[in-house]
Amino acid sequence: MTTTASSATPAFVAVDWGTSSFRAWLMAADGTELAETRGSEGMLHCATSGFAPVLHDHLGKLRAPAELPVLICGMAGARQGWIEAPYLHTPTRLDALHAGAIRVETEGDVRILPGLAQARADRPDVMRGEETQLLGVTEPDFSGTVCIPGTHSKWIRIESGAVVGFATYMTGELFAVISQHSILMHAVEPNASSEGGAAFRAGLETALAAPTSLTNALFRVRAAQLLGFEQRAEGAARLSGLLIGSEIVDAHARFGAAYPVRLIGAGRLGRLYREALAASGFDVSECDAEQASRRGLIKAARQIWGARF
Repeated sequence: MTTTASSATPAFVAVDWGTSSFRAWLMAADGTELAETRGSEGMLHCATSGFAPVLHDHLGKLRAPAELPVLICGMAGARQGWIEAPYLHTPTRLDALHAGAIRVETEGDVRILPGLAQARADRPDVMRGEETQLLGVTEPDFSGTVCIPGTHSKWIRIESGAVVGFATYMTGELFAVISQHSILMHAVEPNASSEGGAAFRAGLETALAAPTSLTNALFRVRAAQLLGFEQRAEGAARLSGLLIGSEIVDAHARFGAAYPVRLIGAGRLGRLYREALAASGFDVSECDAEQASRRGLIKAARQIWGARF
């Protein structure tokens, strides 16, 4: 646990509960972070251990007063989570997320924010957690496109503060599956960096130039090494460039480039997407993913418990 020196009074606890991670912040009414705690007790862990004990343990680490309300976003509200917080259907305003929060039958005032669903037979899609990040980095009248890299990357179109459409790409998961469970496991060194560089840019350029030839381009990663044109150390970066490039081409076709792209990223993956988006001709502004979640939870909490703020 980390703490911040402050005389501010705690107002609520913000929680980002993912599939494999838990993060919580003790927040003051003015948005000051007073303390934080994090762990690996995500939804998968809690399926056997329970959600309430994990939350109670982390509230103790934060030294949160017993009467303090808790607002949660993420997979705790999934069908396999603590309690299902039904999806809000697009189009929906981000500043209305709080209206879909579900109260948990447990000690204290604990609520979980809903996810978003694109309930279209031709393009069904869902998100949980990312909607709170979107709230955190947009203004009520925001119009534009947002990209959120990850295991399942999201591209979202927002018009006047409302999510009107989005698309999910299994880019990160495909990278893991292909590099560990396909013929390309022999072309990618374990734990090798997929950071930028010549190999990443080469993969990106191949995908941008010929996006429909992805499966052929993937095999060529292996063939190039067997024939001595490339080294195995370059495999991860080239594979990453191919997959991210393929995602960007499709997203460009769906959402266009009329607006700047707001990138919600962090660390190595955020840097890769920033480089790839810039190389693809997008005007990019970047926001930190963790700060986006925290800011979104603050905005929603102020709507729910306005008297405290």
